[in-house]
Amino acid sequence: MSISFIDLNSQYKRIESRIKENMNRVLEHGAYINGPEIEKLEEKLSAFCGSRYAVACSSGTDALLLALRALNVQPGDALLTTPFTFCATAETIALLGAVPIFIDIDPQTHNLDPHQIEKALKAVQKNDPSIHPLPRNGFSRPLTVKGIVSVDLFGLPCDYDSLMPLARENDLYLIVDAAQSLGSLDKDKSPCSLGTISCTSFFPAKPLGCYGDGGMCFTQDSETADVLRSLRVHGRREGENLWLGMNARMATLQAAVLLAKSEIFSQELQSRRELAWRYNQLLYSVQNIATPPIFQDKQSAWAQYSIQAEDSAHREQIFRGLKEQGIPWAIYYPHPLHLEPALRYLGYRKGDFPVSESTAERIFSLPMHPYLHQEDQERIVETIAQHA
Repeated sequence: MSISFIDLNSQYKRIESRIKENMNRVLEHGAYINGPEIEKLEEKLSAFCGSRYAVACSSGTDALLLALRALNVQPGDALLTTPFTFCATAETIALLGAVPIFIDIDPQTHNLDPHQIEKALKAVQKNDPSIHPLPRNGFSRPLTVKGIVSVDLFGLPCDYDSLMPLARENDLYLIVDAAQSLGSLDKDKSPCSLGTISCTSFFPAKPLGCYGDGGMCFTQDSETADVLRSLRVHGRREGENLWLGMNARMATLQAAVLLAKSEIFSQELQSRRELAWRYNQLLYSVQNIATPPIFQDKQSAWAQYSIQAEDSAHREQIFRGLKEQGIPWAIYYPHPLHLEPALRYLGYRKGDFPVSESTAERIFSLPMHPYLHQEDQERIVETIAQHA
């Protein structure tokens, strides 16, 4: 019997009638852009996350762009972020002419290492790349760091107890890339309630996904929320174009889908956490495999369940066994961003971020969705154990 890496069909069958009911309502009222479902979704998710304001938009990438634009990021500004993430995080910084300064990750959580951030800030202040790797090209010195863009990789919140004081002490804004972590908790707080602006994605494969593209920004500040709302509609406010904006509106049909899915989201999050715990228990005795940590004070959204082999050869050996059994897997992310062709203009080199580079060679993700059966997990782990 085949195993799905992500099973959207089972989810659809569970809530098919509600999905159709919500979409039919949109088809009947005909407000396909900025219909009443948009505001309803914003209110529901802002309450869910503990954020005063939510601004729906067209994608997770556009959410990041809107956040950067709302904070007036300018060409030449420098922002600290991780090289071990999807390209959109650094891409949006670069598209505005700003400079991504990459920070290596914690080997256990795969999130930004706060100690490396402190070193990077010193390196920028002293213009000394021997303290921490800095971009070698693509900017004019001296660099001025304006903010941090954190990424809650695979759904696990970053170390915000360290990141938020670092941002405050250095007068930096903090943009939380919560594309994978909607539904997670850092102690009792959602990452979408932290930072200057938080951004999430509703790409179909996300824990809460729509049937196309969609995203959302969260903030506690009313003025920032107003700017975000204006920017998503070409910078218009009260009949005037106040600044150059974007066409970044969410389609009402996508909000209708998300409203239906949000009704079972908490149940699905609990299922993901139980699956992750079971994976860890099953893999406990498998040699040469590193499992993700489960923390007492953090609740991951488990967008992915990712483990690490000893090295790339060991990983390929496991892949051959999984392929023989028809079991899917994925690699997030095969190349750290500082080694991707699109960002090579920055002049980073192999060896600059050793933890990210080593992780990229060893990590891989297993099937993870709320409808994964225990016997499927047992079959997956048994296959890994036979080839580890």
